[in-house]
Amino acid sequence: MATYTHGHAESVLRSHRWRTVQNSAAYLLPHLAPGQSVLDVGSGPGTITVDLAERVAPGRVTALEITEAALDLARAEAAKRGVANLDFVVGDVHALDFADGTFDVVHAHQVLQHVGDPVQALREMRRVAAPGGVVAARDSDYEAFTWFPASSAMDQWLSLYRAAARANGGEPDAGRRLLAWARAAGFADVTATSSTWCFATPEDRQYWGGMWASRILTSDLTAQLLRTGAATQDELQAISDAFAAWVEDEDGWFSLLHGEIIAR
Repeated sequence: MATYTHGHAESVLRSHRWRTVQNSAAYLLPHLAPGQSVLDVGSGPGTITVDLAERVAPGRVTALEITEAALDLARAEAAKRGVANLDFVVGDVHALDFADGTFDVVHAHQVLQHVGDPVQALREMRRVAAPGGVVAARDSDYEAFTWFPASSAMDQWLSLYRAAARANGGEPDAGRRLLAWARAAGFADVTATSSTWCFATPEDRQYWGGMWASRILTSDLTAQLLRTGAATQDELQAISDAFAAWVEDEDGWFSLLHGEIIAR
């Protein structure tokens, strides 16, 4: 098992709660229908998970996380929105505790970049997908992130994050590898696409840049970078300040590339 680089600090959850099916899984929408059974691998705070449940009702969505504490985040989101067609299961995507062919749709958003063996994870996702069902995955590709204006501190942020993620057993540039991983897992029918998040309005800059200005100082990543000596507190503060300055820059623009697959 790899270590989850981000952790679950409030600065991280604030980012993840922004995610919806529309802004994070639009590629999957044509494959969703009422009555389907769905496995959402790595449900996180549950915003995407509950969206899926609303779209496939009266079908059911199973939220999978590695701990009960992590599942409690999705439980809270479902309760807040009054959505009841969900089940909550603790498990490991490398060895899913479900019978073959259990789900019509098996979905993972920003998960495969963090697991120890993404090919084995996809094999398991394939195994529990029903005949004719789909396996869907979307992951960031950090090396392809780009922004304006240039910032040496933000360059350092990206370098530090990619090194930390790899030290934890993950692959931060997963997006470009999804097709290869799916083929290695035994899928013969794979549609690979990409999409982006773009942050360029004052509101979007505040969301993305404000979140990272906080996250670089207050998350599990912070503790890892300081513990390993990869960065000093002053360097992390400089990165936080750079994100804060970017938020205030009317020319500020940031684009994140994501790879996607629909596999059968």
